[in-house]
Amino acid sequence: MFQEFITALQFLTRIRLVREPACDEVSFGRSVRFFPMVGLVAGAILLLAAQLTGGWLPGTVRSTLLLTLCIFITGGLHCDGLMDTADGLFSGRSRDRMLEIMKDSRVGSFGVIAIILLLLWKWSLIQDMPDSLLGTALISMMTLSRFSMILAILNFPYARAEGMGKAFSLHAGPGALWIALLTVAALLGGIYAVMGLFILLVAIVATVCAGGFAFWFGNWATRKVGGLTGDLYGAVTELTELLVLLVFILSTYVRWAR
Repeated sequence: MFQEFITALQFLTRIRLVREPACDEVSFGRSVRFFPMVGLVAGAILLLAAQLTGGWLPGTVRSTLLLTLCIFITGGLHCDGLMDTADGLFSGRSRDRMLEIMKDSRVGSFGVIAIILLLLWKWSLIQDMPDSLLGTALISMMTLSRFSMILAILNFPYARAEGMGKAFSLHAGPGALWIALLTVAALLGGIYAVMGLFILLVAIVATVCAGGFAFWFGNWATRKVGGLTGDLYGAVTELTELLVLLVFILSTYVRWAR
């Protein structure tokens, strides 16, 4: 299991603990169960960065730094998936042509628009997030978005006959959901211990929204192209990150209304 965690860590992030993790297709596919745990690790790094830069860096510089660090940690892996997804699904072509466009390494106009809007929204939400919530929002964003990806992988067919993401669909196994749920439970327990009941409730709402979005997006994409692909997994992840940040910032209005 530790080897599968290392595989997941080195696939989803730029963190390198070993030079070349040895794994076959089955082990690679089974590593998906540790995706939320990898998100928890990446989120902890962002939380630490937010704590270290608070109070002395200008707000705009801090927000830009945190967003840059987020992209650096992941290597922009899921951003690429979002761009390919936008190019394919909004092309208005046939199912097969959509899949071809998504596989093309070139970026089209819809992909450029999608990534600009995504980064603009993320930067704005990070910039306007209260300091008291920022670290919690960041670690929740990274963990719950990977939880959302697992739900998409486990509940929807793979749209291609082959592809890197197919190993996840074939070999994730039923244990993936339980390990993912334990990771989310650990996150929620930590939030309750540090931040209290109200922020725990916010995080639970974010978890429900992340899960609901995974099913909605999965159904929508399946109607379009007959299933999901690696690019669509990336799109689910990026859009869920945005959704989680939005839930946390909306919670500030609830707090003021109490």
